[in-house]
Amino acid sequence: MWGMIAKVTAVAGRRGELVEILGRNARTMPGCLSYVVAEDAGDESVTWVTEVWVDEGSHAGSLSLAAVQEAIREAKPLVTGFERIATTWPVAGVRGVDD
Repeated sequence: MWGMIAKVTAVAGRRGELVEILGRNARTMPGCLSYVVAEDAGDESVTWVTEVWVDEGSHAGSLSLAAVQEAIREAKPLVTGFERIATTWPVAGVRGVDD
């Protein structure tokens, strides 16, 4: 498994729109085992995205999907910052994989 944690900062007052766009395709990406979009509890502009994929290639492949490309186009004007916080090797806690 391969994972990534990203911090996405939205234009002030527009985080809700960004969250909706980020979560839209979460359940339909091939090879995606978990895609969690979470609002930061202390900063109203920050969203955290925690992803778990079958492998890094599945993540890379998702970036070429039409729905993902459209979401990127929609989200881009709402984003003031994107930071990949960590790349991970998930080892436990992914439902359906280690249950």
